[in-house]
Amino acid sequence: MFAHRRLERKIDALNYKVDLILQHLGIQDLPVLPAEPIRAVPTDARPAFSWAEIDALLLHDKKIQAIKRYRELTGAGLKEAKDAVEARHRY
Repeated sequence: MFAHRRLERKIDALNYKVDLILQHLGIQDLPVLPAEPIRAVPTDARPAFSWAEIDALLLHDKKIQAIKRYRELTGAGLKEAKDAVEARHRY
């Protein structure tokens, strides 16, 4: 509970400082941020996903490389990729 209050105070202090900086620089309005997060790799540039490559890596006991490749192919996060690869091939 106290940690939340401390974080709220820090956020309020940071917001105040940012407001002072913006005022000093003469910036009136902040640019509107996109609603969706920007992805490092565009979805249309990703190769088609196939489990064959992941299965081949798992067959050679290369779990970490399989997780990395799954992330490259799908754009998934680390936890999601780890769970998917482990569900595919349990050790």
